[in-house]
Amino acid sequence: MNFAGKVAVVTGAASGIGAAVAQGFAARGGTVVVADYNEQGARNQVQRITAAGGRALALRIDVTRAEDIQRMIDTAVATYGRLDLLHNNAYSFRSGPAGVWNISDEAWDHGINIGLTACFKAIRAAIPIMKSQGGGSIVNTASISGLFADVGASPYNAAKGGLINFTRTAAAEVGAFGIRVNCVCPGVIETAMTGPATEDPAVREAAIAQIPLGRLGKPEDIANMVLFLGSDLASFITGAAYVVDGGQTITTGNVFGRFHSL
Repeated sequence: MNFAGKVAVVTGAASGIGAAVAQGFAARGGTVVVADYNEQGARNQVQRITAAGGRALALRIDVTRAEDIQRMIDTAVATYGRLDLLHNNAYSFRSGPAGVWNISDEAWDHGINIGLTACFKAIRAAIPIMKSQGGGSIVNTASISGLFADVGASPYNAAKGGLINFTRTAAAEVGAFGIRVNCVCPGVIETAMTGPATEDPAVREAAIAQIPLGRLGKPEDIANMVLFLGSDLASFITGAAYVVDGGQTITTGNVFGRFHSL
């Protein structure tokens, strides 16, 4: 994977998966706009990238604001002249686990806005740029939670499920322009977002017990797939949803076999 001469915009890039994607893209010769609500975190990532010899720009944005999304795309093009990879990755929770009957309008609206609507608006803004260049790649961070249900997280599940099918629709519509649209579906990844849960030893042990590879995922595990999908190596892949979960979703969850010697 060689991104020399190419430009990426990565949202939620101050930490976790987004930071790993930004670092990986820059390490392979590309230039990155590190976009995040956490401006200092974005600046820290830029310092890390530039210290390693890469090129990057920090940008504070709120992806729930359409004007911020447009400014993000405009800044990338005005500064670097093009846009080759858009990675829609930003997400945040506004409340803890709750049943559908206890979810507020604010929590629901936030989950859908940041997890689905923001991706739509960023893709809408990026398409004219990529079309004028003759192509580009868009990768959305979905989740295995968009494929299956999580108790207590319906806004997140709804947003990620919608994002997977929106990815397919967008891919079908823009393929003729040389633009590819894919998504990656992570399992349990050790990031700041999952930290409050996975730092609990009991929760961590239970999560690992569901994963055949016997560990939680790392941000780099997801970044490697995002970078592949954003590269020329994936030039004939579009509309796909790639599961990267250590095998968590390959079994039914039935426990019968556990009572027998295998």
